[in-house]
Amino acid sequence: MQLRYGTFSYLPDLTDEEIAAQVKYALSQGWPVSVEHTDDPHPRNVYWEMWGLPMFDLVEPDGVLAQINECRAAYPQHYVRVLAYDASLGRQSTALHFLVQRPQEDPGFLVERQEATGRTQRYTVKSYATEEPAGARYARR
Repeated sequence: MQLRYGTFSYLPDLTDEEIAAQVKYALSQGWPVSVEHTDDPHPRNVYWEMWGLPMFDLVEPDGVLAQINECRAAYPQHYVRVLAYDASLGRQSTALHFLVQRPQEDPGFLVERQEATGRTQRYTVKSYATEEPAGARYARR
């Protein structure tokens, strides 16, 4: 099972040239870009670790691609994503985000059903990745 997350999630993984084209588009719109990574891909985990600071006032994607490659080298078994922010409405909101790296093995999720009073059923999604402590989640099993 492969994690489907963000824009382009149902397409094949983007090549570096395709990533550069998307970053160039974001920069042409005046959107600052940032790079983030995580080893916990839970759908509600929206706050990933930032790699560096958001990059403002760039024209060419080279600086962003360098940050992506540094993050990939430092965290080869993490999910890495690119975010582009749009502040044109007076607040900073995500205009575009997509994965640029995923671990070799997507651990997947467990859906647990809980019976409650009456006929109520509650569902919980748990990432298999969190069964191991941080830093050891994608070690060879």
